[in-house]
Amino acid sequence: MRKWYVCIAWLVSHSLMAQYPVPKFDVQGHRGARGMQPENTIPAFLAALDSGVTTLEMDLAVTRDGQLIVSHEPWISTAICLDPGGKALKSSDERKLNIFQMTAAEVQQYDCGSKGNEKFPEQVRVKAMKPLLREVIIAVEDHIRNTSRYEVDYNIEIKSSKDGDGKYHPTPAEFSDLVFALLDDYLPLERVVIQSFDFRVLKYWHQTYPEVRLAALVENLKDIDENIRDLGFKPAIYSPHYSLLDKDEVKHLKQLGIRVIPWTVNDKKDMQELKAWGVDGFITDYPDRARELRYTLKPVSDRK
Repeated sequence: MRKWYVCIAWLVSHSLMAQYPVPKFDVQGHRGARGMQPENTIPAFLAALDSGVTTLEMDLAVTRDGQLIVSHEPWISTAICLDPGGKALKSSDERKLNIFQMTAAEVQQYDCGSKGNEKFPEQVRVKAMKPLLREVIIAVEDHIRNTSRYEVDYNIEIKSSKDGDGKYHPTPAEFSDLVFALLDDYLPLERVVIQSFDFRVLKYWHQTYPEVRLAALVENLKDIDENIRDLGFKPAIYSPHYSLLDKDEVKHLKQLGIRVIPWTVNDKKDMQELKAWGVDGFITDYPDRARELRYTLKPVSDRK
């Protein structure tokens, strides 16, 4: 049963949503807005909302005490995080900083925002911790209610692999059940997409929670039909790296009745080309760039 205060908040935000048209084109903020704010942090998700995204994309890890924490790696990344004392971490120690072997409180002592990310020079440097999934949802829904005033979807990646089972994360079934239980408490499931490169995860959700939309993440060189055969069913969304797509493949996926949302599209020319091909949206580190192209719910006003 969902918490009553979350239900009330959802009803309020739902009534506000009618003020805005729901776009057919889905701009998803990758790890929130990694090009703008520290990835997978609450500031990044709020920046994405302020850019007018229709979906927030994020990744999950599991702590030793069974908490769902928003993190791309199942360890503390030494490239972007500082130790609890604010000092640099040794890259050789990275895999030892295993989130699955740490409590949520321990994980949240690390600063994963002040160091910045050299790959994203425009990213604001600000002290930030890895938030729990429930903390993200509460912050986002509060922002929707009080500021952005339209609902967004949550595209949640379950990061797992056979080699990592029991070492860096639970089995696909255990991981998935944790995720479903929390989401069912906090959100209407029609606003949720589950994505994964691990087809075991998608197969489990398809069998166990068929009401939830699924996105197949793809970075291999197999053709579309072979990947779908491997999956065993047609997912709601096919999400390859954008370099693996061409116009004919987009057309083929549309004929199959599958939405096409590639990742990670950061260059404006690539955004324009993919949209011209007929993709249903894209995942980007820079939702502000998509906003400048008038692809989001909050386009930049024309300047005279």
